[in-house]
Amino acid sequence: MEYLDRLLGGGPARTNWVRLRTLIYLRWLAVAGQATAVLVAAWHLDIALPLDRCLLLIGLSAAFNVGASLVQPANARLNQRAALLTLLYDLAQLTALLYLTGGISNPFATLILAQTIISATVLTLGATLILGALSLAAVAFLSVFHLPLTLADGQALQVPPLLLVGSWAALSLSIIFIGVYARLVSTETYSMSEALTATQLALEREQKLTALGGMVAAAAHELGTPLATIMLVSTELADELEDRPELAEDVALIRAQAVRCRDILAAMGRSGKDDLHVRHAPFSALVEEAAEPHVERGKRVILRVRGEPGPPPAAQPVLARRSEVLHGVRNLVQNAVDFARATVWIDLDWSDEQLILRVGDDGRGYPPDLLGRIGDPFLRRRGGRGPSDAERPGYAGMGLGLFIAKTLLERTGARLTFTNGTGTGTGADAPPDAGGAAADRARPSGAIVEVVWPRGALEVAPDAARGALGNNLPVQMPS
Repeated sequence: MEYLDRLLGGGPARTNWVRLRTLIYLRWLAVAGQATAVLVAAWHLDIALPLDRCLLLIGLSAAFNVGASLVQPANARLNQRAALLTLLYDLAQLTALLYLTGGISNPFATLILAQTIISATVLTLGATLILGALSLAAVAFLSVFHLPLTLADGQALQVPPLLLVGSWAALSLSIIFIGVYARLVSTETYSMSEALTATQLALEREQKLTALGGMVAAAAHELGTPLATIMLVSTELADELEDRPELAEDVALIRAQAVRCRDILAAMGRSGKDDLHVRHAPFSALVEEAAEPHVERGKRVILRVRGEPGPPPAAQPVLARRSEVLHGVRNLVQNAVDFARATVWIDLDWSDEQLILRVGDDGRGYPPDLLGRIGDPFLRRRGGRGPSDAERPGYAGMGLGLFIAKTLLERTGARLTFTNGTGTGTGADAPPDAGGAAADRARPSGAIVEVVWPRGALEVAPDAARGALGNNLPVQMPS
């Protein structure tokens, strides 16, 4: 398995691009097509086929689909290894079926290209090479070993050797050419997408730096006159108080501090300081910053660190302040506040290997029939059974916020789980005198989102978290 993981690491990493539901739909289509072709050939074209073995292979694919649907949620996305193994199964099933139905002389042998195309489009170079090599081997095997097609009267359907060699060459070249073509196009598309993302992030950073530079310039302009006045007056007072050294010393201190303020404003420059503290924050402080815009929206937001409300402990992991984490957690808290009746709980925990964040509320929870699809964009319940607009003011219930949060957090290495709570919550009818303490210890009864990171994905070393102000950042001029 370690060798397989190293091999799959080649090329651009496009993990979790393949959705299980898509492969299940395609396999159902293949099952229907294979069953139709086999039955039509046997019943209407009078071709003698091993019908029992053919239907057994087709039934295995149907059973595979049913099992995958039961084990994984509908919107699960496969990692590289799982996607490769799934495509390898499809290739093996199709090869076995073609072996029973004439080999590459079967017109449907061209379907053997499908797995290589899918791999070249969304999997790594290593996975594509594996599937391509096995597809070539399958074509070579089927060109030599297969059960010939025979009619019901026993007459064999002979394919001229030249045509058989031509079919083998055409399929082999098609696997190579289409695989390379799909790989090059998808790689270019992926590179362009990454470039656009980097451009957007750079633009956002530039906008923030421009806004910061404007604030510094405005502060320097507004404070320039008062500081000049303080320096002028303090100089005159110092000259007049030469015979009173106790007062002259205080006036000299005032002038020195005014000069220091002027120097600080001048040193900040247009781009500001490279503040190392802004790059890192304790786990609880990072989550508090993300949740802050939604704590004053009429719902009580309770932050609990390792099950304890109140001031967070001093000893906790220090994390990198990544914009994906801030924006993703903020969307999760926003969604919880939107649907909560009275209270939202944010629970933090960690171990030696993981960082754990849970956001829960005391609302109605996720609709059970949509739990497997939470995190998909533009998600609606059909038939008007979803929450009313009054329960979600300002939103159309499209699920885009959760999709953005899920996508951003998964980019940081997180794994998200959406469930409904089994606790009692607080409830809108909780006794007023017992609400505070009861809510602090209550468990969410509505929707719960659990976010789990590998600890090394966000945590920074203690030495890196120390430090104050760095050097002035140079002004980056556009090229």
